[in-house]
Amino acid sequence: MTEEHSEVSLRGVTDDDLFVLLAYEHDPEAVRRSRFTPRPRDAFLKHWRERVLGDPDCLVRTVTVGGEVAGSVVSWTAEGERRFVGYWLGRPYWGRGVGTRALALFLELERVRPLYADPFHGNTASVRLLERHGFEQAGTVRHGTDDHILLVLRKQPGTLADQNATAHR
Repeated sequence: MTEEHSEVSLRGVTDDDLFVLLAYEHDPEAVRRSRFTPRPRDAFLKHWRERVLGDPDCLVRTVTVGGEVAGSVVSWTAEGERRFVGYWLGRPYWGRGVGTRALALFLELERVRPLYADPFHGNTASVRLLERHGFEQAGTVRHGTDDHILLVLRKQPGTLADQNATAHR
């Protein structure tokens, strides 16, 4: 494990974290890759405070690297049926293994299976990240005018060490 991987951790979300996450959501390259429309400040804060942090069904964590906010990981139940996971990392943390480590840590906490994810089809890095953790492609879904890949994790994860070995193949 690299030194940086050992510095990746998850913690509860603070109100101060929301302003960092807001800035990450407005990064033009992140918007292009995710096909997610960034929300205005007040709408973002309201959504996070009421619908994410205020919903006991949501499992949400801030991703930190060396104590700095790197992003977030969230799971929720959509339309009372499927449990989904989503994540967002700030661009300074892309391509450094932070997402791999953060998702491995989160999957130790989120034990519901099956667990779904639906990244934009063009976000190949996100699709690969999920597949490295055992998610399998299960079809496509449409959000607005964009196709997203539906992935599903059907089984409980192994130990964190097993996941790290798989993630680094």
